[in-house]
Amino acid sequence: MDRSIFGGEAAKVWHIYWQAVVGRDLVAHAWLARQIRTRLIGAHESQGRQLLYYVILPREIHLLSLLQNDDSAAALGNGLSNMIAKRVRQVDGTSGAVFMDRYKAQWISDVDALCSEVRMLAWRPVSLSRSAVPSNYVFAALRPILGLSLSEGLHVNALLELLGESAPLGRIALRRALASRPTDLETLQWELGKGLVSARGTAGAAGAVARHVKGPAAALVAASASKSIDGALELVELWVATRLGIEPGPLLAEGRGFLASRGRALVACLAVQIGLCPASYAARHFKRAKATLSEQMAAIRKRPADKTILATPPDRIVREAIALLAHKLEAGDGT
Repeated sequence: MDRSIFGGEAAKVWHIYWQAVVGRDLVAHAWLARQIRTRLIGAHESQGRQLLYYVILPREIHLLSLLQNDDSAAALGNGLSNMIAKRVRQVDGTSGAVFMDRYKAQWISDVDALCSEVRMLAWRPVSLSRSAVPSNYVFAALRPILGLSLSEGLHVNALLELLGESAPLGRIALRRALASRPTDLETLQWELGKGLVSARGTAGAAGAVARHVKGPAAALVAASASKSIDGALELVELWVATRLGIEPGPLLAEGRGFLASRGRALVACLAVQIGLCPASYAARHFKRAKATLSEQMAAIRKRPADKTILATPPDRIVREAIALLAHKLEAGDGT
């Protein structure tokens, strides 16, 4: 298979997935899971579609699909959503929603991203305590791809030929990618980035709040001590305080004067930039009026030294903030 498809000119690889509402179980009956599998494979019989990987879980369905650019993830996602939901309702004998959203889709841009996604999906049944090892889970493509069961309509070499120059080389690459189980931190970051779980916080307009985060924001939430928006903000505070050369904690969060207000404004700007939370949430986090914080944020966006700080790549902020937290914990200054 031509690996140049990752240039996106002729075709793209998509991760298309569904999350069932609470109370639905997509694998409660083995024959239901098999019927879903048949529909997933059948939906890829159209010319130009290739099913690379799938996994069917109690409340999740994940596909890795190669689609031509004149096709769309929406066409595939909507069509499957309708077919599968109809069948699940028939089996359950109940009406109502089956999935939380019609579908979600994310484009996979290169081979490394594909390897990473396959790794997370292969280990997903283990993360959800549905299997002891990835290759034991029967409602996924891994077993036929590894030659452990019959393909039953799945083109098993499609994924392998993207991972390597040939199927044998692709199988080696696959085994290498699956060799290490994702850590709890990696799993939570992946779940957050996919919107399978929400980041929670305590400073919403009405108290507790839940919101979807992804990318660097998801990494900060997952790495924080409390696994929350508030914990992620504290990580950004730690990073900003270090950049400003001041002690993190009460001085930045509660202090008076220019340095403290500058630090809070920088934290709020960075939080908004990376999609962690809106300025109003940061204001409540710091127990400050939103109008006051917004004025301070506008001011630092014009200050050359602060513009340099705000231009720091988000991934670098995440790496350095996590390293600072680890150092703080090792020193016995955190919990």
